[in-house]
Amino acid sequence: MLQDHQVHEGAWITVIRGEVTITTKNGQTVEAHAGILVHLAPQERHEVNAVTDARILLLLAPWPGPGHPGAMTLEQKTEARSRAAERAG
Repeated sequence: MLQDHQVHEGAWITVIRGEVTITTKNGQTVEAHAGILVHLAPQERHEVNAVTDARILLLLAPWPGPGHPGAMTLEQKTEARSRAAERAG
């Protein structure tokens, strides 16, 4: 199970083996079996539940998506760490 979450990038999910159910926040549900490819838009909340023993392949693209910490400059990361340290201390 991948509990309700979202990612900065577009998510491409393909089922390699077994069956899963993919549900979006707006209630759309896809029952996916081996060979199915599902695309979720950036920031789209979703949940993935295995119906049977399953193996999936998850691709996030383009990487890193806007707002992802990996897209920050070193200066932005340093500033974010400083702000976090100030809040913690």
